[in-house]
Amino acid sequence: MADDLLPPTLQNVLDQTSLKWIFCGKTTTSCSLAIQLAACRENVLLISTDPAHNLSDAFGQKFGKDATKVNGFDNLHAMEIDPNSSIQEMVENSDNNGMMGSMMQDLAYSIPGVDEAMGFAEVMKHVKSMEFSVIVFDTAPTGHTLRFLSFPSVLENALGKLSTLGTRFGPMINQFSSMMGGEAASPEDMFAKLDEMRATITEVNTQFKDPEKTTFICVCISEFLSLYETERLVQELTTYGIDTHNIVVNQLLFPKKTSNCEHCTVRYKMQQKYLTEAHELYDEFFHIVKLPLLTEEVRGPEKLKEFSQLLVTPYEPIDE
Repeated sequence: MADDLLPPTLQNVLDQTSLKWIFCGKTTTSCSLAIQLAACRENVLLISTDPAHNLSDAFGQKFGKDATKVNGFDNLHAMEIDPNSSIQEMVENSDNNGMMGSMMQDLAYSIPGVDEAMGFAEVMKHVKSMEFSVIVFDTAPTGHTLRFLSFPSVLENALGKLSTLGTRFGPMINQFSSMMGGEAASPEDMFAKLDEMRATITEVNTQFKDPEKTTFICVCISEFLSLYETERLVQELTTYGIDTHNIVVNQLLFPKKTSNCEHCTVRYKMQQKYLTEAHELYDEFFHIVKLPLLTEEVRGPEKLKEFSQLLVTPYEPIDE
């Protein structure tokens, strides 16, 4: 039966050249995957949607909302964005007198989750305008990630409602603005922008649900809560119609046989227990990649390059 197991590497991701969007939990893994992709794809963008923004710390280089070349690479760029700030920028730039912006802000925030979702749409529009052969998302913890992946559906519904409001109340908004002494607002421009945004997000939503273009790589540790959270994530991704068939298990202990460390032995047995459960759950359909707990942090381009090899070549502990 062991011969039927899928290879315990992410080589399948590198080989699937049709992939355009790759979601990956945990910064070290996403950085390592982006480095491996840069070796076989024309140009790669690594983008963080995690408010904590760990890419700068991982590479030892400051990144912002514009794609910046990663030091030491010719075809790898990175950027860190805050989806929540994008809608505020959009509202502030919508008109000069603020009347339309204020009303649009009230409308947008009245629909749960649409503020983040509209920020996501602005980000996706920006990313789509750049010519990268593959985009790797360094995603936040599970709860934030699931909200992020639900944004396309939230937007399609919300923007439809807002566009309807624009058609019905546009003339009234225009008249109200004039009565208040401001310049006549131009709701048509704002609602045209919303329609454009909806078209972008609909296209992206379709691509996210195409296994030829999108996949999600789950990352966990070999403990009960993490394994439970991963199973919930896999089920949610299935609900959203997003492909996932790779799981990376981090921070595994490989104690030497001669070790007298009781703590290491106990932790190793616990990890093996949950690793066995992971194999029972996912062996048939998932590549399960096992990464070791290292004695030092993986920071900086050179250490990340070295660590990234473990994604394609299974770790072999040296027992002295």
